[in-house]
Amino acid sequence: MGEVFGARAELDRLGRALRAQLVKLIDDLTPGADLGLLLLDEPKVVDWHDPLRYSYSAVFRGERPEGVGAADAASRSADLLGRAGWDVSGPWQESDGTCVLTAHRDGTLIEVTTGEHPSVLYRGQTAARALREPDDQRWPEPVRTPGTLSPGFVLCYECDGLGACDCCGGRGWVAGEPNGRRRCPQCATRRVCPVCRGEGQLAVSQLSPYQLAYYPELDR
Repeated sequence: MGEVFGARAELDRLGRALRAQLVKLIDDLTPGADLGLLLLDEPKVVDWHDPLRYSYSAVFRGERPEGVGAADAASRSADLLGRAGWDVSGPWQESDGTCVLTAHRDGTLIEVTTGEHPSVLYRGQTAARALREPDDQRWPEPVRTPGTLSPGFVLCYECDGLGACDCCGGRGWVAGEPNGRRRCPQCATRRVCPVCRGEGQLAVSQLSPYQLAYYPELDR
């Protein structure tokens, strides 16, 4: 599973562009805000389908200057983003007086929310990018086979010697919607077989009557 050539560089470019646009908005709408708090440190997984897709995101809050209303700030942000080439929706006013607008460009989203209180909330998220090739999802090799069993042991009836969880293949997750992954229902992210705890084999002397039923050959 190798890296996708140029994908990280492109995502970093989108992150820098998003931060630069947010800085212009913040400086104009909420001057004096501490821009050191505007952080886009590392991209995070936003889509767990294979291959994983990553995005930069940021949330920032500033305060409008005295005398500037919510509608004025929202209209100003729409004007700034529109002139910068963003596809702007809104602003629209909610029943509680909150003004919201969204803007999209090249898959990147900016949302500006302001209302009765003087704060302005900025949210931004870049387009998502896959940074690595799809996982080939190979099933692991078994840790035990009939020829490698310890004396007095039998293959685990649950995983048949695999050792890893035979539901998820040792990944700790299985495919599932809506996010692409969900916790493995059998091992609950522990990754190993819940019966043999990863050993792939069970001691005959410690088998319960219930477990012995899986090995009728032991009665002979």
